[in-house]
Amino acid sequence: MLALAHSAAMLGIDGYVVRVEADSAAGTPSFSIIGLPDRALAESRDRVRAAIVNSGYRFPAGRVLVNLAPADVKKSGPGFDLPIALALLALDEQLDTLALQRFVSLGELALDGAVQSTRGILPMAIAARNAGFDAIVVPRANAREAALVSGLHVYAIATFHDAVSIALGHGEKFRFVPPERPVADPRRTDADFCDVRGQALAKRALEIAAAGGHNVLMVGPPGCGKTMLARRLPSILPEMSVDEALEVTKIYSVAGLLDDEAGIVTARPFRAPHHTISQVALCGGGSSPRPGEISLAQNGVLFLDEIAEFSRTALEVMRQPLEEGTIAIARAAGTFVYPARFALVASMNPCPCGFRGTRDNDCRCDDAAVAKYVAKLSGPLLDRIDLHVDVARIAYDEMVSRARGEPSAAIRERVLAARAIQAHRYARTAYRTNAATSGADVRRWCALDERASAILRNASLKRHLSARALDRIARVARTIADLAGSTTISDAHVAEAIGYRSLERRGMAA
Repeated sequence: MLALAHSAAMLGIDGYVVRVEADSAAGTPSFSIIGLPDRALAESRDRVRAAIVNSGYRFPAGRVLVNLAPADVKKSGPGFDLPIALALLALDEQLDTLALQRFVSLGELALDGAVQSTRGILPMAIAARNAGFDAIVVPRANAREAALVSGLHVYAIATFHDAVSIALGHGEKFRFVPPERPVADPRRTDADFCDVRGQALAKRALEIAAAGGHNVLMVGPPGCGKTMLARRLPSILPEMSVDEALEVTKIYSVAGLLDDEAGIVTARPFRAPHHTISQVALCGGGSSPRPGEISLAQNGVLFLDEIAEFSRTALEVMRQPLEEGTIAIARAAGTFVYPARFALVASMNPCPCGFRGTRDNDCRCDDAAVAKYVAKLSGPLLDRIDLHVDVARIAYDEMVSRARGEPSAAIRERVLAARAIQAHRYARTAYRTNAATSGADVRRWCALDERASAILRNASLKRHLSARALDRIARVARTIADLAGSTTISDAHVAEAIGYRSLERRGMAA
């Protein structure tokens, strides 16, 4: 006899439907799972057997075989426990196998039959809907996440017995309706630019970065406020669109970081990994590939504090994502493509001790040590960072002053106005911000007049700027013009954009 149930699995950050086929034959009792299961899935045999028996149902006799199709894709995780158990009951004629064709089910089973939460529910729910299913059975803890998918009836269960009741036609009481609850304001944050004393140049650079989606590197001595500035960048960023929020929520679901009670992610991500992070944790991958920090920062900010202390290998892997907005992880099981469209904000000291260039001139580093320190950041990586900003120490009188700086709300209004201009400009393209434009489109959308071109030409000759650096200067100049409400890029806009290449001005980007 043959029984069939449906589940879903993940491939990268996308889901796909899996057929759970169960068959039995006479012979010595055994239970096998095939279809490229990983170790956690292979152990489902014991969990499923115990959950079925402890829930008061019979386990099928004879030789039992479960196949997970398609059989050429590796399956991982314990989320197949529930559909396997349902298929086995249908195999033993305790359930009607036709009843299992109406829905997709997901969930890990405890030995007593309780259904545990599983990660990746959102992309798998999307896959179920796209495959033509109109219902999904999920653990109660994952119900809010699954309910984000429109056109899909969600049934929330706590035990295996609840899933059996749904298959028997008594599922209406398990139908999940998301409760009405106030939505948190994604802009609400305790970090505000009004708390920042001085640092007009750095605040201006961060405003430009927020307006155009540009990458920023701040260079300055310890204690000058680099981290404080970076953590206030989200307060001036625009809200995420619905599509952006679903995209971020999907990534967090796959990574197992989604708050079960929060539902959709509304605030732009701000990720700040420690400098000891590995290449895999930063960029994604592993034996069972998962998104890294650069993907978790999708549509948000990735802050690398003391970037020169990070592994150079890990930093160099970011070069392609910074350029293309995606990262491809190639493994024997296949190639997984994760999104990685984020704003990079990095900080570093000017030298190993951190005090080169300060007014009291107490630096203890020789030129060789400084060159070795700065060389941790390659020229190609620095080329991909649009804004290089010097952040100086703050004078005592300015630091203790009670005068508050410009609040984030005021800066954000200018950012939103510039973003609106870009939205209109790129309405018929795939671009969202000036920083995302590439290739020939840079020359189309960031065209310079004769005087602006002359200034850029002179800067290129003096500093030996690469073609990529020239394009990035043009993009920054376009954003500066947008902030000024100008339809054209003037020589003043280009001059300001060139001024944000401080490392090249000092010969540090060579």
